[in-house]
Amino acid sequence: MKSAVFYGKHDLRLEEYEMPVVGPEDVLIQVKACGVCGTDVHIYEGDKGAAEVTPPTILGHEFSGVVVRTGKAVSNCREGDRVCIDPNCYCGACEACRNGAAHFCEHMIGYGTTVNGGFAEYCAVNCRQVYRLGENTSFEQGAMAEPAACCLHGLDMCEIRPGHQVVVIGGGMIGLLMVQLAKLAGAARVALLEPVEGKREVAGRLGADLCIDPLHENVKDALAAAGMNWINTVIECVGRPSTMEQAIEIAGNKAVVMMFGLTKPEDTIAIKPFQIFQKELVLKASYINPYTQKRALELIDSGRLDVSSMVSEVCGLDRLEDILSRPEIRAKGKYIISPEK
Repeated sequence: MKSAVFYGKHDLRLEEYEMPVVGPEDVLIQVKACGVCGTDVHIYEGDKGAAEVTPPTILGHEFSGVVVRTGKAVSNCREGDRVCIDPNCYCGACEACRNGAAHFCEHMIGYGTTVNGGFAEYCAVNCRQVYRLGENTSFEQGAMAEPAACCLHGLDMCEIRPGHQVVVIGGGMIGLLMVQLAKLAGAARVALLEPVEGKREVAGRLGADLCIDPLHENVKDALAAAGMNWINTVIECVGRPSTMEQAIEIAGNKAVVMMFGLTKPEDTIAIKPFQIFQKELVLKASYINPYTQKRALELIDSGRLDVSSMVSEVCGLDRLEDILSRPEIRAKGKYIISPEK
């Protein structure tokens, strides 16, 4: 089968790979759409993502497709079903799993990280990880259920209440999802900080009340002019030390600062403990997507969460390395890979 195989830093090869073995509890999926995630970029650059990757591995953890074969013990889906997957497969038996924190599973399997994933024509996954797509959900939208599920977990931790003021930093796929989810959670005003004009325009269409260019505008002045004088929540979606420090700086008293963006493992930020004390800030981070995949799919299928407006292009596997290696391409928006192209 045609596959994009990761062999190490800056070494991604498009090649023929052996078909996956389908065990008794497995489902073989013909991949129709697989999103290019920031985690894939980190891995391509030689950094750790959410999990360790041991080459050679087929990356890709945001994917959907059609069930073409099921193992003998599978009863929750059948051939022909349109599905997406939750890529994080928990063991169910370790201390974390038995204490309700399965996303810290000691034996987690990660499709597209610890084992082969969706940047290929086919992928076999445990049947527990399969979710049927709603009748209103396309394969491209279904592939976006995983990032939406991660955002839901992070947003749950933000504890946004009706009437709150929220600032989202970064207008990529994740930031634009967070803008919408904050509005759905009841935020009265949501501001986005994003230097790319096109992304600010998309954010406005998706419900952002205020879009600020942080490179050419004074952020605090712009927020104050819009009546956002007490920021209850700041959600950082860039993954840079400088924007995490900015999140702490603009947060209001008793605010939650969600450091959602993924940094390089060795990155550090400068924190002024007195500033955190003086404003009584709560600093949080969010790790993957425990128990939120189904909710994400429901929001997508209902039309209440737009996961399509931020997609720049659907393209073939031959474009993947170019996308991973060139930030100026990724700046245009979200990319989805279709192995059929």
